[in-house]
Amino acid sequence: MSSDPWGRVDETGTVYVRTADGEQVVGSWQAGSPEEALAYFERKYEGLVVEIGLLEKRVKTTDLSAKDAMAAIDHIRHQVDEHHVVGDLEALRKRLDKLVETVEARREERKAQKARQTDEARKAKEALVTEAEELAQSEQWRAAGERLRALVDTWKGLPRLDRKSDDELWHRFSHARSAFSKRRKAHFASLDAQREEARKAKEKLVAEAEALSGSTDWGVTAARYRELMAEWKAAGRAQREHEDELWNRFRGAQDVFFAARSEVFAERDAEQAENLKLKEELAGEAEKLVPVTDLKAARAAFRTINERWEAIGHVPRDARSKVEGRMHAVERAIQEAEEAEWRRTNPEARARAEGLTGQLQDAVDKLKKQIDAARAAGNDAKADKLTRELEGRQALLDQALKGLQEFGG
Repeated sequence: MSSDPWGRVDETGTVYVRTADGEQVVGSWQAGSPEEALAYFERKYEGLVVEIGLLEKRVKTTDLSAKDAMAAIDHIRHQVDEHHVVGDLEALRKRLDKLVETVEARREERKAQKARQTDEARKAKEALVTEAEELAQSEQWRAAGERLRALVDTWKGLPRLDRKSDDELWHRFSHARSAFSKRRKAHFASLDAQREEARKAKEKLVAEAEALSGSTDWGVTAARYRELMAEWKAAGRAQREHEDELWNRFRGAQDVFFAARSEVFAERDAEQAENLKLKEELAGEAEKLVPVTDLKAARAAFRTINERWEAIGHVPRDARSKVEGRMHAVERAIQEAEEAEWRRTNPEARARAEGLTGQLQDAVDKLKKQIDAARAAGNDAKADKLTRELEGRQALLDQALKGLQEFGG
């Protein structure tokens, strides 16, 4: 017989654990010595100690719910009560009892925290309502409207209160937004008359601007155009459907005049003509990169050409789109080459092509075996039918193999 402070093994191999209520049978051990039996059940006890320690840590350091924590405690307590281990079971029960107290305290703490959060949410929503009611009286239409929309997003992110309180606060909040919308609508309605006056004033300005567009009195006319621009700004905005049209006519008339004036500036024209010549030379240099044979070299060369291009000044307006179009065409060609290279080296596309080819090859091989079997069995009709099917599959396979070659396969 062998024993230690917490258990013993009798002559029959029965293992006991000592408790405050006396000895309890742990189990039977026939596989080795009594010392090995005690060591085995002591290790099981240590396992429970470790399990309790881990649960204590989870309760203290994680957001484990009280329900899950109590379930885990009950599970361990059941193992302790079954006394299939050798050790100080009462110590384990005390630790479990203390852990229950901790869990209950955490439950109450979370309950109080939820109450605080609800109170904070109530205060936050009340503050939103107060601000919305203040904004409802604002005349800062854009800023107040944007702020009200932001308040709605903030409201949506807050927890719900009890239904009655939430509905009452939302009703006040919604009413404030509606009141603001009505005032804003009335305000903009009152602007219609002002915009009609602005339209009439701007039509007169447009008429004068168009009359001046053919003038060659550069200094006086340019000064008058500046005055007309000041009068335009002072006239206010017309209705949206008229504003852009009037502005395009007004601006177009000025463009005609200033374009004509720019033609008499010989020095500027000469400089722009020289710039055009330089850019045409660069465009010709870039066009030699097409068709693209060495993508990396073409990309580097185009980047260098483009840097030199950017260093050159303006060119005549009427030639700008043509010479820039030549450069854009080369840039697109390089981009298309990059896209083709990407498609060619795309591992996913290659994998799909290889997968399809493999499936079709398996199908062809299978059909060939079925044809041979049908011929061997003397079933020529079946063999002929399978041969026609084989021809279709073989055509698909040939097409797939051709596609795979595009990936360098």
